[in-house]
Amino acid sequence: MRKLMMIATSAAMLMTLAPAEVQAKGCIRGAIGGAVVGHYAGKHAVAGAVAGCVAARAYYKHKANQQAHMHDMGPGQPHR
Repeated sequence: MRKLMMIATSAAMLMTLAPAEVQAKGCIRGAIGGAVVGHYAGKHAVAGAVAGCVAARAYYKHKANQQAHMHDMGPGQPHR
């Protein structure tokens, strides 16, 4: 119960640091996956949840920036 409370608190704290759409999608998915992996990798569920939240948030933020960049480019410009 204590670990679950720590995971929820960590996720809630990290959710206040970024835009809502990218943050919620990345943090919640990453925290769940990270907690499961951390639990099976030696009882480190809280550390796994925090790391998963940060990593997934960065991934989804990067994808959102790529989509915004592609949207800003005109039809005649080459894609990078």
